Amino acid sequence: MTDVPPFDPAIGAFYARGGEQARLGQGVFQIERARTEELLLRFLPPAPARVLDVGGAAGAYACWLAQRGYTVALFDPVPLHVEQARQACDGHRDRAIASADLGDARALPVADGSADAVLLLGPLYHLVEVEDRRQAWAEARRALRPGGVVCAAGVSRFASLMDGLVRGYLEDPTFARFVAGDLRDGRHLNDTGRPDYFTTAYFHQPDELAEEARGAGFDDARVFGIEGPGWVLGDFERRWSDPAWRERLLGAARAVEQEPAIIGLSAHLLAVGTRREGIS
Repeated sequence: MTDVPPFDPAIGAFYARGGEQARLGQGVFQIERARTEELLLRFLPPAPARVLDVGGAAGAYACWLAQRGYTVALFDPVPLHVEQARQACDGHRDRAIASADLGDARALPVADGSADAVLLLGPLYHLVEVEDRRQAWAEARRALRPGGVVCAAGVSRFASLMDGLVRGYLEDPTFARFVAGDLRDGRHLNDTGRPDYFTTAYFHQPDELAEEARGAGFDDARVFGIEGPGWVLGDFERRWSDPAWRERLLGAARAVEQEPAIIGLSAHLLAVGTRREGIS
């Protein structure tokens, strides 16, 4: 394993609050989860493929995949997340996460070519420095067998602007300052201590996320908008609770998931690529 700098304590403190365990079942995050699951099922190799869920948090996706027959090893740098992940499949012990351990995306404790798929559904947007992100991409590629799949999420460069408009945060000059910085260089540096303003993060341009993947050796990398435009609706929860409207929201996301002019409107992006056969 490569030596890496310690995990940012501000990010660790943000997630130690425990909010990640329930997040994907609340509000607009529900469409993030539904669409991420949809895209994973589209691109992952069939079960019982071995999947590394790197930065897998409290185990929401790891448990969901395990229940579908995948062999899932989860790594996360937050001790609370690892503890929660170990309990995530309670009641489904025959289809539980294979392992949940402390780990950093920049130095994975796994053998070369030992995974069929690697998920990076959080690490890239908490690695502000490009060299750290390159190391995470390189580790994912190292861990994959030839032909293995990487699915890596980023936060859109425009997410804080849209969130600020919807929630009214732009009335606060401090948050407006954050947005200006996010739009300028992607570096979201919340020095207020307010958790609703998120934590230290990097926000990607869609093309930039694709270029990072290609630069790491995933030559066929594609980027998809996850939520589509529906997450910015003020009455999202009312519409999501209606089955017909839920399908309209999902359908709208699918319709523009690779449309260059609108991908960045999604709060989250997903890069998908394959480690090609015969490339070391």
